[in-house]
Amino acid sequence: MDFKVIFGILATILVTIEFLPYVRDIFRKKTQPHIYSWLVWTIIQGVGTLAMFRGGANFGALALAIGTLFCIIIFLLAFKYGTKNITKLDTVLLIAALITIVIWLIQKDPLWAVILIVIIDLTAFIPTYRKTYFEPYTETLISYIFSVLSNVFGIIAIAHYSFITTFYISTLVVTNILMVLIIIFRRRK
Repeated sequence: MDFKVIFGILATILVTIEFLPYVRDIFRKKTQPHIYSWLVWTIIQGVGTLAMFRGGANFGALALAIGTLFCIIIFLLAFKYGTKNITKLDTVLLIAALITIVIWLIQKDPLWAVILIVIIDLTAFIPTYRKTYFEPYTETLISYIFSVLSNVFGIIAIAHYSFITTFYISTLVVTNILMVLIIIFRRRK
């Protein structure tokens, strides 16, 4: 069996392990997802997964496909269980992300599409970073740790390496490491 397939399967297993505690903690009312972040992540991860498959990522995009299904579930759960701590800045960032999504979807150049998806993802993370900074126990730490691992394995599993197939998933590693650090350092205070 090709090692890329093995890492694709491992990344898929890890992404499932990543989201199960998160969903469990939502039902326990321990984790409170930010609905704006999860709306944007559902859209971009879904379209980004399709772009990675088209770009030749093959098994490298499999974990993102499973992650998209979990994003949809968490977005829907956020209506009932999500944070009520939504600021005007969060709304401005949501509007900016949605406008950028429209630009991204009509963009024909794959390079610019990948750059825009990263900008959108970072914009969507800001409300969750802000919420977690002030309420560090409203996120599930282990889920973000597994996200880092699953995305690293996803990178290893990419069949054809290029800026287009690796940039987005690489930034997911970085944004999730930042989330892990915010949770750890804020819980210590």
